[in-house]
Amino acid sequence: MTSVANLQPDPAPVVACTISRDVQNFELLIDDMEQELGENWGDLSFEDAAIFLEQPDAGSLQFVAVAVDDKDEADLTRITEIIRTAKGRGIRVVLIADQVSPVALHQLLRLGADDFVPYPLPEGALHEAIERIRQPAPAPAAEQPAEPEEPHQTPSFKAKGDRDAVLLPVHGLAGGTGASTFAANLAWELATIDKQNPPRVCLLDLDLQFGAIATYLDLPRREAVFEILQDTEHADSDSFLQAMITFNDRLHVFTAPSDMLPLDIIGPEDVSRLLDMAMANFDFVIVDMPKTIVAWTETVLSRAHVYFGLMELDLRSAQNVLRLTRALKAEGLPHEKLRFVLNRAPKFTDLTAKSRVKRMAESLDISIEVQLPDGGAQVTQSNDHGLPLSETAAKNPLRKEIGKLAKQLFEVNKAAETSRG
Repeated sequence: MTSVANLQPDPAPVVACTISRDVQNFELLIDDMEQELGENWGDLSFEDAAIFLEQPDAGSLQFVAVAVDDKDEADLTRITEIIRTAKGRGIRVVLIADQVSPVALHQLLRLGADDFVPYPLPEGALHEAIERIRQPAPAPAAEQPAEPEEPHQTPSFKAKGDRDAVLLPVHGLAGGTGASTFAANLAWELATIDKQNPPRVCLLDLDLQFGAIATYLDLPRREAVFEILQDTEHADSDSFLQAMITFNDRLHVFTAPSDMLPLDIIGPEDVSRLLDMAMANFDFVIVDMPKTIVAWTETVLSRAHVYFGLMELDLRSAQNVLRLTRALKAEGLPHEKLRFVLNRAPKFTDLTAKSRVKRMAESLDISIEVQLPDGGAQVTQSNDHGLPLSETAAKNPLRKEIGKLAKQLFEVNKAAETSRG
């Protein structure tokens, strides 16, 4: 292994290097690099890499292996900058990740890493990755823009304002209750519920700081979203639709912006305008709400047909439900629109836990109308792959329950439309 100090042209030219906080934390990577490249590689710390990649000598590198673990997530900004710099110099990037969270991994891969290998390295995985990146890039530039456009189109229909949508906000009443997962899957189930005449479904991610819908559906975040939020007064339905992305030709998504924004960047009037445009052009509008109560929460609640509150069978959820219902009643707001959803509910055979659910509902003076089973590891895997559960684990118990709820909502709305007609 060549030291950092010796990353200079010499009789054994350096063609690759590892970049990590401490390469000794990745001993298997050291072994594989020596096996693949002999002495023709070096290692750099994050600090050294930021400097070296700007130097002319970096032009001789074929690739860099960026190795990160869970302790590096606090340093994600610097790591992403290193990857951008390498890509800007035409250097291929192999990402080596050890127990990195899905969100951080997704962010790093989005920057354009050419290959990904988990750590500990499977046998032969690094060799295969190196072989792949040494192959010439599939070239015609004309094909490149066509690839992202096909799965990520804007809505194809024109904004006519001829719809009157059912508004279904989803609000997580504690961290990690699965609100975004529920919102994404409920929206997809509604969008695919009728093969012949599917309803037009819109999914709005109004969690402006930590919205995960784009991640869960593997969609890019568009700058147009920020432009709409920044000036809703001059936005119209056409520009609103152009800011959206269509998932699998069925579901139309208004993602959270790419940058973290303060929740008060929009006010009640802004949210009201967004809802007006969405409800006038869709049959169902699902809104993924931030966990924080903000000035425009009342706006969404007042216009909602049903307001889903996601909770779990624990004390923090119980306390938050109590706080929320008290606050709504004190302000005279329509708390009766709340429909409490218990995620990771106990199994039918777990009588002790079922009695706990009953006691919690009674003590909070609420009705828990929907109980969703624990979908297990398949849920996390589905989210990480950016696909709804129906696409990756159609028989998952959580997917089945969300599908039943979507069918119920669809039939109630259809019956209401028939009676109005």
